[in-house]
Amino acid sequence: MKITFTENAINKLKDYVSNDKKMLKLKYETEGCGCVVSGVPMLWVVREKDEDDEVLQTNFTPILVEPSKKVFFDEDLKIEFKNQFNSFQLSSPNQILNPRMALVEKS
Repeated sequence: MKITFTENAINKLKDYVSNDKKMLKLKYETEGCGCVVSGVPMLWVVREKDEDDEVLQTNFTPILVEPSKKVFFDEDLKIEFKNQFNSFQLSSPNQILNPRMALVEKS
């Protein structure tokens, strides 16, 4: 799996990950969705890696993903920041996986 951040996304995220050694996690959130296939991709800012998280290298900073959830993502992903919506967008060459992806700070 390859994840690329656009320059605009990097500018929005660099303050989150440069402080206190925080990390980004691409989370496939299923809580409240009814079933696992109805999940929503989100960006989490976390302080530590979960035991089963996989670390992927990107053009910006390493990002965590849960190996069991990789099946819900395409192989080539792009994370960009859309100024007009003040939110992130997760897309691939084939589709937009989340046009308004939330950034959630976890403690």
